[in-house]
Amino acid sequence: MNNNLNSTAPVRNVRTARFFLLAITGGLLLSAQPSAADVRLPRLVSDGMVLQRDTNLGIWGWAAPGEKVTLTFNGKTYHATTGTDGKWRVSLPAQKAGGPFQMEIAGTNRLTVKDVLVGDVWLCSGQSNMETPMSRVRDKYPQEVAQANNPRIRQFNVPLTYAFSGPKSDVTGGSWVAADPQSILQFSAVAYFFAKEISAKYQVPVGIIKDAVGGSPAEAWLSADALKQFPAYEQQGAKYKDSTLVAGIKQREGAAVAEWYKRLHQTDLGEAPGQPKWSAADYNASGWATMNVPGYWANQTPLGPVNGVLWFRKEIDVPAAMVGQPARLELGTLVDADSTYINGQLVGTTGYQYPPRKYDFKPGVLKAGKNVIVVRLISNGGRGGFTMDKTYQLTAGGQTIDLRGPWQYKLGATMQPTPGTTTFQYQPGGLYNGMIAPVIPYAVKGVLWYQGESNAGHPEDYQALLTSLINDWRKQMQKPALPFIYAQLPNFMAVKKEPSESGWAALRDAQRRTLAVPNTGMAVLLDVGEWNDIHPLDKQTVGHRLALAAEKVAYAEKNVVASGPLYQSLQVNGNKVTLTFSSAGSGLVAKGDGELKYFAVAGADKKYVWANAKIEGNKVVVWSDQVANPVSVRYAWADNPEGTKLYNKEGLPASTFQAEVSAPKS
Repeated sequence: MNNNLNSTAPVRNVRTARFFLLAITGGLLLSAQPSAADVRLPRLVSDGMVLQRDTNLGIWGWAAPGEKVTLTFNGKTYHATTGTDGKWRVSLPAQKAGGPFQMEIAGTNRLTVKDVLVGDVWLCSGQSNMETPMSRVRDKYPQEVAQANNPRIRQFNVPLTYAFSGPKSDVTGGSWVAADPQSILQFSAVAYFFAKEISAKYQVPVGIIKDAVGGSPAEAWLSADALKQFPAYEQQGAKYKDSTLVAGIKQREGAAVAEWYKRLHQTDLGEAPGQPKWSAADYNASGWATMNVPGYWANQTPLGPVNGVLWFRKEIDVPAAMVGQPARLELGTLVDADSTYINGQLVGTTGYQYPPRKYDFKPGVLKAGKNVIVVRLISNGGRGGFTMDKTYQLTAGGQTIDLRGPWQYKLGATMQPTPGTTTFQYQPGGLYNGMIAPVIPYAVKGVLWYQGESNAGHPEDYQALLTSLINDWRKQMQKPALPFIYAQLPNFMAVKKEPSESGWAALRDAQRRTLAVPNTGMAVLLDVGEWNDIHPLDKQTVGHRLALAAEKVAYAEKNVVASGPLYQSLQVNGNKVTLTFSSAGSGLVAKGDGELKYFAVAGADKKYVWANAKIEGNKVVVWSDQVANPVSVRYAWADNPEGTKLYNKEGLPASTFQAEVSAPKS
């Protein structure tokens, strides 16, 4: 590449069932190599883009070898010549926040990039809790959606693409979109709340590059160089470089899954040809058994953990005032896939377990008096049913009918679990090549990372993986101090009464220990999770706490308290352990009734028991009469330490940690 650049005189400004489909298709793997002399730009360099302020900027693209390219921006013109590989790059000097501007790029053709802003750009990556859009949480934040008229906050959604043959040169789609009440529904909820806070505080435009994939493990986001540190992952990913092998796997697994669904539909008694349909409003279900909803049929019925199709049916009495009104049916979340009918009409269908079932339907479906709700529920594997502690109701005309309680049910078809499939987007290196490598040249302020759920089965690897990922991305971007702000895993799953081992707690502790990497920050989320939902709805608190961490790490705010208490050291005196914390802010507090919970101690046998705990100044003293010589202390060491109460006075919760007497400092 030839970078013959100089500045000349000023010129006037003239993005389960769903995962399976993704694994089979993998997105379109396009290359942005030029096919003619025309100058071409990467998709990120496009109308509405946000450029990073106060740093040198690289603008790049492709053209025929030897093509002379000029770029005009903010009153100055710059020059480059493409190399033999057809690539060109222009380096712009640091720009002040502002806009909108216009950028002109010319070679044999002329391109105009319009409505360009200069502000702060954040690469927002990870798995589904980063991916979760505002549409999923709009019922929780209706005013935020309605008032989202902010053209200074923009998102670029990178489409899912994995690749194993090497880094891709461009993303496969996407465009810059400004926030308004309609477009906001597709914004990452975490990233939007973060961007809104940063934009308001610093009065600058904020660009979000949403680069996340649900269910993805950390190793999928590592480059080939970084994977060399992890031989097992490197070998795992290497085999998928064989495109013939990948095509064969896709063909075999796709055929097996298609055959499973074919047999399911063929054997489902509720859809048997020539027989009354079980979804029909006038079907006679007098012989059906009953179970309570919500719940799982493995626990409530003689069927046990059967997989296949179960049909559920409930008759309700609808008052006349609810008829002729727009209506919503809410069925919590269902495991796994459903088709739902009211009075024989299909009102909604969802292909996998996680999305909330909120089915809106028009007037004409409900009628005064008897109405029938039917749910055809497919269980692909494991236990099927209706998730506990969710909302199950029908609303219309300002009235609500509670749908909890007895429902009739009948087994439609029994199947073995769905055949296993290879989720190619989860394989080591694939997402880095397909989704991060094309973004590397685009200057950013920092990285937001919300990931870890998919690595909780092997938490012992996570500190090394996350540290490597941070260093790898910084190296690739040639930004060794690039701010990297991440979310710690929240509380999730059932509460346990006694101390126990926890992959989620161990992974949280690995995240805490990764703070040893310079220029990193962490948002503790132990109080924003939901026991029955891996996708908790409180994304505003997540965005706020990430913003606090960013203010300290990326914006060098000296007076901000950016985190809750973080374990620092311990001292043992008899059977008592005195713990010291950093990030204590204005002081430690016990939230609520003042009784500290979720501290545990163990002796040499490493059998943990609940400990007494009390705050003394900015320290916490813990002890148990059952442990005379403590050697280890844990705090919030559980999948769901619901009710943790150690905070600083700024209202930020303390992080999970494990501390050993033999290693007094983390």
